[in-house]
Amino acid sequence: MLEAVLDQYEGLAVAVSGGVDSMTLAHVAHRRLADVIMVHAVSPAVPDHATARVRAHAAREGWNLIVTGAGEFGDPRYRLNPVNRCYFCKTNLYARIAQVTDKTIASGANLDDLSDYRPGLTAAAEHGVVHPYVLAGMNKVAVRAFARSYDLAEIAELPAQPCLSSRVETGLAIRAEDLAFIDRMERLLAATSPKTANIRCRITHAGVVIEGDPGLDEAVAKALCLDEGRSYGGLRPYRRGAAFLHEVT
Repeated sequence: MLEAVLDQYEGLAVAVSGGVDSMTLAHVAHRRLADVIMVHAVSPAVPDHATARVRAHAAREGWNLIVTGAGEFGDPRYRLNPVNRCYFCKTNLYARIAQVTDKTIASGANLDDLSDYRPGLTAAAEHGVVHPYVLAGMNKVAVRAFARSYDLAEIAELPAQPCLSSRVETGLAIRAEDLAFIDRMERLLAATSPKTANIRCRITHAGVVIEGDPGLDEAVAKALCLDEGRSYGGLRPYRRGAAFLHEVT
């Protein structure tokens, strides 16, 4: 079904963040379409390892890859981190992509994203972005299964990794140094956790909070917070989108 959806387009620009959804879409689009480019946007909110993954796959598979700046940190509305921060992020992203290509932009949004709070989808609609997984009726489980069927086992097993800014509680300013701290913390915790574990380092009004399984090594979190002079707020179960406080406007 996904192949049939992609075959409708003469050309696409796939927005590739480095996660399972966009990476799988990039691989499939590259194999199905003669006229396709991949666009990866770098930013303090995108971990270096995600950029490295995109570059490695592009080199190996022969993608036509364009790397550009996301541009969202130049937008004060984004940095203020309102509840609809993702709208400003995606508005800047799609505007940047439109500057480098006139192809239809494709995102890796899937059906699960439609049931979550995703103001970025409004920005996508405003820029004519298409969502092949949604059109194909695929959720995250289906995307992972599809990746395995395309011999993309490494990609299929990637944990969900939304942008680093999604870890900062609504109303707290987005700062590059906080995002770098979040990335360091999550990498340290992931090193001693199952590969598919959901781990989130949240910057909250009450301090640094770690979300994940009870078996996470809290000593690691406490030590890094101490080293960086940050208040440690404890461990709690993972909850998707916990940093979005909808009552804040």
